[in-house]
Amino acid sequence: MPGLKLEPRQQYLTSINQQPITVEHKPCVPKSRDELIDAGTARATLAVSNESPNGTVDDDYAAKNQHLTVVQQHVTYWDRDNDGVIWPYDTYVGCRDYGWGIILSLIATTFINMGLSYPTVPSILPDPFFRIYVDRLYKAKHGSDSMTYDNQGRFRPQQFEDIFAKYDRGNKGGLDAGDVYIFWKEQRMVFDFFGWTACALEWIATYLLIWPKDGVMKKEDVRGIYDGSIFYKRAAETKRKRAKEARQNETSPAMISEAKKIL
Repeated sequence: MPGLKLEPRQQYLTSINQQPITVEHKPCVPKSRDELIDAGTARATLAVSNESPNGTVDDDYAAKNQHLTVVQQHVTYWDRDNDGVIWPYDTYVGCRDYGWGIILSLIATTFINMGLSYPTVPSILPDPFFRIYVDRLYKAKHGSDSMTYDNQGRFRPQQFEDIFAKYDRGNKGGLDAGDVYIFWKEQRMVFDFFGWTACALEWIATYLLIWPKDGVMKKEDVRGIYDGSIFYKRAAETKRKRAKEARQNETSPAMISEAKKIL
């Protein structure tokens, strides 16, 4: 194909000048040197990327969760007693442990449990306590999103890589608010009002969860949202921070008392 730049062995086009939208948002094209293999094959238990071809290896996270699909791993942080059921109180405590304030935690709990409870309930009738059933979380999948989770809760590496290949303007290694807005606008499916809303709320929550200091959500942090590993990491950081502040608060009165004695 003269005049067109193709990867080695690539005998197809991913964009054409006649359709500028395909040039503006090019998908991820796997390269022979990539450590990630079979990007088009969905992983049942691993959230993988070119940077993390074996999933989350810190603290053996991936190895410890081989009995769960990736979409289940996404929410197990909130299942405080590991009984497969997430009560609103579980969600609230998880948000507080993560470092969120009371008001934000209550708002998040309301949206999460009200939004995810009924699709996962193993009956026709809604759950009066708005509990989320982890085994049936794949039922809560909606349209107008990145399609990184498949309909059975697996993780699709190609779709995940496409998010950043298409919408990371300037190759920052992540997404800022403007990138996410363009992503959301272009992922919308016709008349899918629920999906539009759900996708917007999910990415707002993702931004609040990561809360990047430079305004850019790093690719690996977003991947950590998908497999839930970032929740444990940030909760541990918050716990250490609170313990440090508690020690400082205990030390200050003692130091003041000693100073008064000396004076």
